[in-house]
Amino acid sequence: MSDCYISYGEIKRKIRNLKKLELKIRFHMDFSESNNKLGTLTKNENITLVWDEFFDLHESNPKKVKYPTSQLFKLNKDELKNLISEFYYGVYYRFYKDNGMLDLCLYDPEILAQLGLPFDADSNAIKKRFRELAKIYHPDTGGDGAKFIELIEQFESLDIK
Repeated sequence: MSDCYISYGEIKRKIRNLKKLELKIRFHMDFSESNNKLGTLTKNENITLVWDEFFDLHESNPKKVKYPTSQLFKLNKDELKNLISEFYYGVYYRFYKDNGMLDLCLYDPEILAQLGLPFDADSNAIKKRFRELAKIYHPDTGGDGAKFIELIEQFESLDIK
């Protein structure tokens, strides 16, 4: 195995720890290493986690997530660092949104993904991508009017100044 890749066990441990960190950041919940009730707690409390959208470590009955188990184990260290950065952006975005503290420089990562942009895109990249897609979807240029309206709604929801 190359030095650039992380072992199966180490990746699973890191991914599980991300769940604990999200609970600590967003809900001020603290867990000891021996606490085994993470899954049941989030189900019982009806908590929606960014972690659940990103990962699923159950290989027997996989669900649709951004990074399935099979893909996680093919990542090298740099790719894993980028994945973790994307995850933390999502966690803090959700934390700020839930607490009414959204900053104008934080944009909804789901909308950015729909626009084909990375999670950390800045306002200039968003404006550029909006103009590119507007040319494609505008009804005057043979585009789909419904997609054009959806594009405008997405752009407006990002509140770009």
